[in-house]
Amino acid sequence: MEKLTFYALSAPEKLDRIGAYLSEKLIRDVSRHRYGYVCIAMEALDQLLMACHCQSINLFVESFLKMVAKLLESEKPDLQILGTNSFVKFANIEEDTPSYHRSYDFFVSRFSEMCHSSHDDLDVRTKIRMSGIKGLQGVVRKTVNDELQANIWDPQHMDKIVPSLLFNLQHAEEAESHLDNHSLWEPKTFAIRCFKIIMYSIQPQHSHLVIQQLLSHLDANSKSAATIRAGIVEVLSEAAVIAASGSVGPTVLEVFNTLLRQLRLSIDYALTGSYDSAIAGGTKSIKEHEERMFQEAVIKTTGSFASTLPTYQRSEVMLFIMSKVPLPSLHHSLDTGKAGENRSRLTQIMLLKSLLQVSTGFQCSNMLTALPSSFLDRLLSAALMEDAEIRLFVLQILISFIDRHGNKHKFQTISTLGDISILKLKVDKCSRQDTVFMKKHSQQLYRHMFLTCKEENNGRGHYEALYGLLALISIELANEEVVVDLIRLVLAMQELAQVNEDNLPLYNRCALYALGAAYLNLISQLTTVPAFCQHIHEVIEMRQKEAPYLLPEGVFAEKPRLSRNLDCLGPEILFRQSKISEVLGGSGYNSDRLSTPYIPQLTDEDRLSKRKSIGETISLQVEVESRNSPEKEEKAPAEEITYETLKKAIVDSVAVEEQERERRRQVVEKFQKAPFEEIAAHCGARATLLQSKLNQIFEITIRPPPSPSGTITAAYGQPQGHSIPVYEMKFPDLCVY
Repeated sequence: MEKLTFYALSAPEKLDRIGAYLSEKLIRDVSRHRYGYVCIAMEALDQLLMACHCQSINLFVESFLKMVAKLLESEKPDLQILGTNSFVKFANIEEDTPSYHRSYDFFVSRFSEMCHSSHDDLDVRTKIRMSGIKGLQGVVRKTVNDELQANIWDPQHMDKIVPSLLFNLQHAEEAESHLDNHSLWEPKTFAIRCFKIIMYSIQPQHSHLVIQQLLSHLDANSKSAATIRAGIVEVLSEAAVIAASGSVGPTVLEVFNTLLRQLRLSIDYALTGSYDSAIAGGTKSIKEHEERMFQEAVIKTTGSFASTLPTYQRSEVMLFIMSKVPLPSLHHSLDTGKAGENRSRLTQIMLLKSLLQVSTGFQCSNMLTALPSSFLDRLLSAALMEDAEIRLFVLQILISFIDRHGNKHKFQTISTLGDISILKLKVDKCSRQDTVFMKKHSQQLYRHMFLTCKEENNGRGHYEALYGLLALISIELANEEVVVDLIRLVLAMQELAQVNEDNLPLYNRCALYALGAAYLNLISQLTTVPAFCQHIHEVIEMRQKEAPYLLPEGVFAEKPRLSRNLDCLGPEILFRQSKISEVLGGSGYNSDRLSTPYIPQLTDEDRLSKRKSIGETISLQVEVESRNSPEKEEKAPAEEITYETLKKAIVDSVAVEEQERERRRQVVEKFQKAPFEEIAAHCGARATLLQSKLNQIFEITIRPPPSPSGTITAAYGQPQGHSIPVYEMKFPDLCVY
């Protein structure tokens, strides 16, 4: 073949004679049933056709098409398929000089007949029909290139092509049956190839019929082996992507609904270890790793299909998935018991992984549209859950939403080294919609970020995600007010590690210090206030010398450098809120707000987290009420503060803490073990006392206070009675500062 190809390229004028010779020889071999020689001759024609592109190739093509027609006329399916494959190769060639006189009527007719094949053998019938579809694809491609340029497109072609392709919509069902009978869903390569041919062969407006057929087939095989279900899902993924480029119609949510339903079934199978299978004739054991493979296939399919959808449909899909995530509410808890907890947890993780796949690469200029309240509230509720993996998924999903310019990979490593200018950040000015979004949801975001950083089971990934989220908010959504609030939030994290009221592990405390250093280093370079940058760099340099365990380079490493001596840190290695307020206030930032420590707002949602049990919540409420109780009307005289008083307070502080802890334990125990009637009576008395005090306040605010001037002249000029002087008035303690 190499010599023949070289000769044809060297003497292209001989190409037509070569083609004529091979054509005559092939016709003779077909007549004598010498099919081996037929394949050799056809391979030679294919290689010459692919290698030669010259002016005289048109004469060679005539011989080539004559041979293809001879093969298609044969009654042997193998020869028909061989001829079809050769024609498809020819159709993919862009000729230097398209031939407008060439006719493809025979090929349209023959390929259409093959699409309607009724061969007795199902396998053979499937192969012939698929070859007919491929042949029609080649005809359409070739005639579009040749005939349309000459404006001689024959509409009669479509009269044969369209009915043939529509007829083969039934072919999807037969293909499924063929793949089932011969266990061809796994390995899935052949199945994907079959359905790709079907999807590309039908009109886009009919593609949703194939999708619906595959969805129904997936439901019908919900109790088949995991490998079979995974193969169907992979095929569905490829077919859905092709269909999405045309018109999927109302099946978008149907696709995701079916996928999520199969995901939940797979989780149940993995937990129980078996399922009832009519095919297997009873209970069938499953392999957990195969179910996990199927679950990963479902998650991959949700992401690949969603990536082809327009923004509005993608938003609907994300809302739909988030609505399926089981979350505790104020009135309903999750399933109880080990099996119920595992099922809920696995469902949450799988759905959030699916949501992460869908949100990756999602870019919406309007954050109010991308993150509506109904979606954001449910997503942030998951950020308060005990499971560390779930919280990490929530942070990653938020990062995917906020990162609209592809900057997130630049903040995967937390560091205080280097200049951010080398990152080449893509930054746009904060839009009006972004400002509205932050005014509406910023405190909610800050609160959940602060509460997330307090979790004891946080790992390195959580702090890296928090850093990325802080950085991306500063780049994508920040204005002056947002920058101030983010600085306050990070300083509150430093205070959290310093005071350590929550008894955080050593690594978590060092990680919070390091996170604060990395973010303040970043924001100082973004704000470019010299005095601010100087203070941040001074603290970082001091830490590099004396406390490297407070920097990300020491903490977020394979072998973290930690120190147990965190309770005696000097002020020179801490970022001081007063200093930051001073230097930024001089540059126009709100110094009053900067000097105010950040304190998250407590809501009923905290009842759902592990930070407070019901007893602790009641104890806290009782403690607040007891401190604010106005039972004692007389105020004790202020004690004189002396050196001895302060010394005594310091010495007795440990004992006071023990007494306070014991008192709180007794209160919690009382509310856990006391009869309901006793607790109700206690709370009722507190409510009555509170209502009484509110009535007093309302009475004071509704009636105007008496004037100290002696008399008040009414609107009509009538003198009123004498009022009480201010210095003789008796004000309630609640109203006295």
